[in-house]
Amino acid sequence: MPVSERRLCRVLGQHRSTQRKAPCGADDEAALTEDIIALARQYGRYGYRRVTALLRDAGWHVNRKRVERIWRREGLKVPQRQPKRGRLWLNDGSCIRLRPEYPGHVWSYDFVEGRTHDGCKYRILSIIDEASRECLALPVARKLRSDDVLAALADLFVTRGPPAHIRSDNVLCWEAAAGTGQQISLRRV
Repeated sequence: MPVSERRLCRVLGQHRSTQRKAPCGADDEAALTEDIIALARQYGRYGYRRVTALLRDAGWHVNRKRVERIWRREGLKVPQRQPKRGRLWLNDGSCIRLRPEYPGHVWSYDFVEGRTHDGCKYRILSIIDEASRECLALPVARKLRSDDVLAALADLFVTRGPPAHIRSDNVLCWEAAAGTGQQISLRRV
């Protein structure tokens, strides 16, 4: 029983021209794709329109829509802009945001609070190395006081040596920092 092309294409959900015309890709498709990827790597912040202009400057006779199709097929995207970090202004007029240069240069500590299933509070003191993003200590207790912070820092000083700087964003940690015997500048972030 012969079935018409029109009915067959309607059942399959295809356009009729797909049965008559064989798809033929351009001969230079692979070379163009390689050039687009190379330009996207070289100029990371350029989109497909700017890459099209660069291709035309390099001698390619290419359509913007074709470059866009290849761009999407290859999964290329322009990365989002990273927001500029704000400066920390102190009362003395200095604007210092210390960036860690090596592991052990800058440590940060902060308190995290949570509740158990029965509603009791617990606190976690997280101490991290900012350069390596390594968690150095996580003491957990119902109450963490300045003596507990001092004890945790003292243990780390013994095992790893003291860091060049310690950063904290808690005003309540002033007492704990004062007892470490280091020159520590704590400021609100």
